[in-house]
Amino acid sequence: MQTKPRHIAIIMDGNGRWAKTRGKKRVQGHKEGMERAREMVQTCGALGIEALTLFAFSSENWNRPQDEVGFLMNLFVTGLTKESKSLHKNNVQLRVIGDVSRFDKKLQKAIFEAEKLTSSNDGIVLQIAANYGGQWDILQAASKAANESFQNGNGMVELTSSDIEAKLTGADIPHPDLLIRTGGEQRISNFLLWQCAYSELYFSPLLWPDFDSEALKEAVSEFGQRQRRFGKTGEQVEADISAINNN
Repeated sequence: MQTKPRHIAIIMDGNGRWAKTRGKKRVQGHKEGMERAREMVQTCGALGIEALTLFAFSSENWNRPQDEVGFLMNLFVTGLTKESKSLHKNNVQLRVIGDVSRFDKKLQKAIFEAEKLTSSNDGIVLQIAANYGGQWDILQAASKAANESFQNGNGMVELTSSDIEAKLTGADIPHPDLLIRTGGEQRISNFLLWQCAYSELYFSPLLWPDFDSEALKEAVSEFGQRQRRFGKTGEQVEADISAINNN
């Protein structure tokens, strides 16, 4: 039985509601949410988690009020600039996944510089999903794979799952073992659709700014009690575990 996830993905939901219940503006919830994201990176590093992916801004979030979108973009720039040195110092490799071409030049530059600074680090991989959608990810992967096959003169393109897998964002790290969503909602909202096909799902009623390191450890602990079958029966999984233990 796998007791610890190698890769954790989190949908950080509830910033706005957290602020509203306290009589604050929604943007204050996003500020507090950034503090919680920092705590998650530290906790995952301490637990020996190999990769952490945080859903920061979906491709659908552009439909939110423009003042909130503008604040999020500025917060993103500030956060990247402020946190990149700390991440680098702690051996974290930062990646931003998603269609960054829609961001303004200032934000694109901040992303490039933060990724470059931390690119050689071999500690936990931190992926920030920004202007990201799971359907977009599959489509861009299929397009790249098909174009590559066509350019190689293969004629009619018949893609395999391996072809698409190789072109997905984060293709070089394990798929998420554990997908956490805070805020009480129970859906995955177009997040890592391909990669989370067999992820264990954990839904927390806590709003994101209230989801602290202890809450994360509780989710990891529950994960360790689950039996991951990947299409097999429970008996088959137990037999596999027994065979491994006996070798």
